[in-house]
Amino acid sequence: MKKLGFILIAIIAIVVGLLVGTLNSSPVQLDLLWIQFELPLGLAILLGFSLGIMSGLSVIYIARVLPLRLKLRKAHAALIKQDNTDLSLPDD
Repeated sequence: MKKLGFILIAIIAIVVGLLVGTLNSSPVQLDLLWIQFELPLGLAILLGFSLGIMSGLSVIYIARVLPLRLKLRKAHAALIKQDNTDLSLPDD
């Protein structure tokens, strides 16, 4: 089921990429201070979208996921330490 979903999403992404690329084929001049180059408008749109998605996901990972992983690691270590101390206590 996962494989089918991945294939479906990949096909949709390819179709959207082809549509954006063919409908926006006029050249655009990009001036990035030191570098200047010319791209098709569709490629510039898709690159901007992709960079936005990647930077947004990176911010979410750094702001939310990483602190939660660290908190989970500390809680897991404390649980293991508590289990080890419970096992070492003699029974009366």
